[in-house]
Amino acid sequence: LIIRMDSPLQYVVLGTTLDDAAGEAFDKAAKNMGLPYPGGPDIDRLARSGNPLAFTLPMPKADGLDFSFSGLKTSFMYLIRDNLKKDIDFIEAHQADLAASIQHRIVSYLMHQFSKAITQEKPLSIGLTGGVAANSALRQAFSGEAAARNIPSYIPSFKYCTDNAAMIAQAAHFKANAGLFASQEAAPYAASGY
Repeated sequence: LIIRMDSPLQYVVLGTTLDDAAGEAFDKAAKNMGLPYPGGPDIDRLARSGNPLAFTLPMPKADGLDFSFSGLKTSFMYLIRDNLKKDIDFIEAHQADLAASIQHRIVSYLMHQFSKAITQEKPLSIGLTGGVAANSALRQAFSGEAAARNIPSYIPSFKYCTDNAAMIAQAAHFKANAGLFASQEAAPYAASGY
């Protein structure tokens, strides 16, 4: 998601995924490479010693500030499938380059959309959150974009780049301060898509 936060309780979703999330793209790429779930951390680790331009992957396209990762996931799957037909050891021989190439494309796409959002919204500061915020290449690209634009940026430490009690408590803090409480009769439910 790309969200403009006007206050802790007021925000506007500017862009969302039309299909798959970035984290899912990392995990699916890792699965195609035979890596365990969740695969994002392994892709990040392997990419450090790989060539991000070793394999050309298409830049996804979506209107406005939205995202679409399904085509990229499919392209990566076909890249591996087609090369395994020629060389059974293709993945093992090119593991770091494959990881670096898929990471490069996911991060460059995220940053392309995010850069458009910064230009459009002219924010006073920017933040990066969620599980994908643990990716070292994304953290570096995000910090670099903020520095180039002279915008304060915020990235949580790795331990907060996942669902955690501190995140829930912070959201509850803002709601409690605003007097927003659910009645005792409210029933919990899972959000759609989870």
